[in-house]
Amino acid sequence: MARYAEQVELESKPLRVGIAGLGTVGAALIRIIASDANAISRKLGRDIVISAVSARSRSRDRGVDISGINWIDDPVALARSPEVDLFVELMGGEDGPALASVTAALERGCPVVTANKALLARHGVALARLAEENDTQLGFEAAVAGGIPVIKTLREGLGSATVTRVYGIMNGTCNYILTRMGAEGIGFEECLRDAQALGYAETDPTFDVEGYDTAHKLAILASLCFGTEIAADQVFVEGISRITQADIRVAADLGYKIKLLGMARKSDQGIEQRVHPTLVRKTTAIAGVDGVLNAVALETNHVQELLLAGPGAGGDATAASVLSDILDVARDTWVPPLGVPAAELKPCERAPMRVHEGGYYIRLNARDVPGALAAIATRMGESNISLESVIQRPDLRAVEPGVDAESTRTVVLITHETIESAVREALTRVAGDGFIVGQPQLIRIEEF
Repeated sequence: MARYAEQVELESKPLRVGIAGLGTVGAALIRIIASDANAISRKLGRDIVISAVSARSRSRDRGVDISGINWIDDPVALARSPEVDLFVELMGGEDGPALASVTAALERGCPVVTANKALLARHGVALARLAEENDTQLGFEAAVAGGIPVIKTLREGLGSATVTRVYGIMNGTCNYILTRMGAEGIGFEECLRDAQALGYAETDPTFDVEGYDTAHKLAILASLCFGTEIAADQVFVEGISRITQADIRVAADLGYKIKLLGMARKSDQGIEQRVHPTLVRKTTAIAGVDGVLNAVALETNHVQELLLAGPGAGGDATAASVLSDILDVARDTWVPPLGVPAAELKPCERAPMRVHEGGYYIRLNARDVPGALAAIATRMGESNISLESVIQRPDLRAVEPGVDAESTRTVVLITHETIESAVREALTRVAGDGFIVGQPQLIRIEEF
């Protein structure tokens, strides 16, 4: 009865929210809370009000009215303010004001909602422990895959099911670029420029196109899936900047699309976490996720595969996920931030990437001399690699910068299932023979 009385009293009071960071997501959150105020109140039986905000500039036009909201310059002071019942961190960054303000809020027992995957990838375990020690909530639905409710699914929606593998498309910038390369026959650099012009890619796109953004998100998902500590530094990462039209065309001719996937699974050797371009069959569900959309697939012992797809970024989609966490706090919904108590998280033992098994796409610029192809095939055989096909076409020549088209031939090898260490060993021997020019392109093939 006491708990019920406390809940009734709680629900009679508005939830006062403080927001640090008024960029695209912060402005969208204010707009949605204002426009949906009646619907939110009906659902919760209490109001949600923005009581205070903090950002770098007071004068910037954000497209929302904040004139009646208390402005606090220092986000840490906002996190400590007694007029804030819930602190929302939307500033970004793995350290600095983001870490300081989130820590300050949790230390005083104030619930926190954040969309900051970099912060969680680096400090998530410590912040989860701090939230539990102070008997408060830490929500981060918006940190992974934008508007897709994958965090809530993993923390609350799977019952007793055990996740055996998680994989997906977790970066809209890369998915947009690869989709356009496949649909329009244009190169990586042109697609990247268009993505930047449309606001899908940053001025410095390295974090996105080289796979680091996906790696941060994957590390968070792996922790929730396998009950281990977040280990972003143990993710094998390759980006998409070396993908060419030659790769796109050959993949399409063989019935595949190229996607940047993040994948994690648990094995006897530890947790394997990897981000890299991947050939996936056009007939699979993940291959149909195009443009700026994201998708996360969960394989469990009870459900063979659950695919969650939707917008992975954007102000409204991300703000909707932030609001979902706010509503959970307003309802007094309590779950451990990382699915299990932080004290029960196990160290993440890294499985060696080189034991990965599957087929491989290998593109080589071979010298146009007698015996080159025979020598390459011999080296593959010495490493017990069986070749499914060897492809040479005039339209695949000289796809690497600085490679002379007149003295080389571009060769694509498709292998049967093998292990990565064997492929690496064979390519090292081929390079040592002097029959190839430039760096080989290696893309893994996944059969889902």
